[in-house]
Amino acid sequence: MRWRTVLFDFDGTIFDTVEGITKSAQYALAKHGIHEPLDRLRCFAGPPLAEKFMEVYGVTQPEAEQLVAEFRERYVPIGVYESSPFSGIKELLIRLRQAGLKLGVATSKPQTLAELLLERANMKDCFDVIVGSAPGPGNDQKWQIVQRALALSETAPEAAVLVGDTKYDAIGAARCEVACLGVAWGYGAPGELEAAGVLGIAADPAELEGLLTAEALPG
Repeated sequence: MRWRTVLFDFDGTIFDTVEGITKSAQYALAKHGIHEPLDRLRCFAGPPLAEKFMEVYGVTQPEAEQLVAEFRERYVPIGVYESSPFSGIKELLIRLRQAGLKLGVATSKPQTLAELLLERANMKDCFDVIVGSAPGPGNDQKWQIVQRALALSETAPEAAVLVGDTKYDAIGAARCEVACLGVAWGYGAPGELEAAGVLGIAADPAELEGLLTAEALPG
């Protein structure tokens, strides 16, 4: 096989978390008089939250951090549970492990929450390493998380691939000199993954399995 270790993004790749995230972003924004429909807030599923609040609403870093704190007021007790694994993902993970691949999670989501959801879904044991964001500065950028996952899994960059659903995954992987494959079932905008230069995009878990276990990618 082309790779030894497969790192998975979480939101939009392993788990469908958009309901809890959009409702919690809506809750935080409403506290500041900004009332948004849920479909406009899908962009908050996946990337670092403070960065996205600044990008979309032009707020300062301190204002963004306040919005993140208010987001978590709803998300931690309620929103995190408004989620479920995408169909076919658990079965895919089991088959990949049986094929001898090492598996990991590399997510900007707080690591404690990613572990909580994986445990509830009986999927935590599918992974050799789980790396997410942690309190403090310099812990939530995708490249930093991928870098830590590579170290923990004892994998050289050229032996790993990151699977994700947005440009943030592709950009983070590229900074670490790691290959990136996209999934079509996530939250990226149309054409986003192609523009970010991913090696391929899987329409469903079965196609993703083929891309991950092939000696070489089509074309």
